[in-house]
Amino acid sequence: MAPSFFTNILYSGTKRNGIDPRLKLCGTKRNADVAFQMGSSKFLENASYAHDEHDDDVQDHTNIKETNFCQDQSMSPFSTQCYSSVLDDANSPWDLLSLSNKPYGQRKIKRTFSMPQTSLDASSLLDGVNVPIRRTSSTNCLPKLRFRDHVMTYTQRYLAAEAIEDAILEHKPMKNEGTVDGMHLVQLLISCAEAVACRDKAHATNLLAELQANALVFGSSFQRVASCFMQGLTDRLALVQPLGAVGLVSPATNINAIGSEKKEEALRLVYEVCPHIQFGHFVANLTILEAFEGESFVHVVDLGMTLGLPHGHQWRALLESLANHHSQSLHRLRITAVGPCVNQFQLIGDELETYAQQLGINLEFSHVKTSLEKLKPEDIKTYENEVLVVNSILQLHCVVKESRGALNSVLKIIHELSPKVLVLVEQDSSHNGPFFLGRFMEALYYYSAIFDALDAMLPKYDTRRAKIEQFYFAEEIKNIVSCEGPNRVERHERVDQWRRRMSRAGFQAAPVKLMAQAKQWLATLEICDGYTIVEEKGSLVLGWKSKPIVAASCWKC
Repeated sequence: MAPSFFTNILYSGTKRNGIDPRLKLCGTKRNADVAFQMGSSKFLENASYAHDEHDDDVQDHTNIKETNFCQDQSMSPFSTQCYSSVLDDANSPWDLLSLSNKPYGQRKIKRTFSMPQTSLDASSLLDGVNVPIRRTSSTNCLPKLRFRDHVMTYTQRYLAAEAIEDAILEHKPMKNEGTVDGMHLVQLLISCAEAVACRDKAHATNLLAELQANALVFGSSFQRVASCFMQGLTDRLALVQPLGAVGLVSPATNINAIGSEKKEEALRLVYEVCPHIQFGHFVANLTILEAFEGESFVHVVDLGMTLGLPHGHQWRALLESLANHHSQSLHRLRITAVGPCVNQFQLIGDELETYAQQLGINLEFSHVKTSLEKLKPEDIKTYENEVLVVNSILQLHCVVKESRGALNSVLKIIHELSPKVLVLVEQDSSHNGPFFLGRFMEALYYYSAIFDALDAMLPKYDTRRAKIEQFYFAEEIKNIVSCEGPNRVERHERVDQWRRRMSRAGFQAAPVKLMAQAKQWLATLEICDGYTIVEEKGSLVLGWKSKPIVAASCWKC
């Protein structure tokens, strides 16, 4: 059970002791102002930048470009889903990440020089549009913000700062150096992210130097995840232009690129150690088997060929199941791999064809050499009387861009193929928000849970864990934190957002009714306690101690 201070009163909308919780924020004049600004439920509805039916065009709501200076400082806490703690220990630094949703405290917080002081007209709270902002410090270099953006900026700073300070006062971990160090790292990371967002290179450089001394690759789970975020912040700072300029400079080459051999090894280790990818394969295969029941001619289109894992693990398991249960009715199985890695796909295809022949299955393997963004309808060849299934394991998030054109194009092509089912497996976290600090906090909370799970599964100095963290998850973190525009491909979104996207593309949800089988499968892995599988609105979600990690959903035309 998470401590009571994890509960966000602003979400609950209830009163305690007969007092409206929003009025309990007025411990100081500054907090009273904030409480007054946030007093309207209509304002909260308008101020939240949480993804809705029109969230893909965020710029229509904010009129601020993706790389705008003050946009980097903005983050809405209302888009952050409240989860309980990833650790049972209330003193753990991991809990501090979930404290970002805690309501404002009653102590006065020291201001930092990264934020200009402002004052607002109370009369302007009614419309929330074109609000005049009287600035008390020089902000000539800043573009004019709308009211909701200004409030979101201050909201994030209050939530992060007060949550950390309150946790330190409430827990008083004077004898636990590890917890104190974890709290200090949280403060350093948030302050450094702020400094990078504000383009304060001098301050950010000093904070990065302190992080480098404390965020150890072989330290505690939070020290290790902090080291990955430190690398991402370092890369982003190197691309930041001076104040007065707009956006980030474009990198000439991929920063900190690692060799393909190390990436392949890290991917293989992730598959063997973590249940994330295996969970997607398990749900996908059972769904495909159900779709192929009693059919003679079947076809699977695999977007990305299951991440390029060697030996085609997912399809070997499918072939075995088909041979055991559907060999009499099945006359032909076709598998089409989509992606640019032709040589790798061909090796996998040759292995699968040989293995299928041993099982007595007629398998035809083919590949389409193209990225998902450049996929055309004629690239996928289909036959009459053939049942088609589309398989996407951690792939479609890469084509979610600022505009919906790329993803809509892919979904339109898939819809025109009229598959019997589309299996969609994606990371269940919001790493595609329009504001840098928002993405940073979401990613810190998400990957903290993953590193905590790795800490429970592998010994401290296990080289496998270092390879998984530094060559796989660290690459995702650095892409989320340091890249913008087309260079940012790790655009994970929550299952609710995918549900809206798929519905707009003409797909209908097909509930995954595999809860019992999934729990039994998880028990047979015998990895460690802490992983959970829950059903959420027809989707199956794999999580670590109540924190969602991967979600699997099915769709039909």
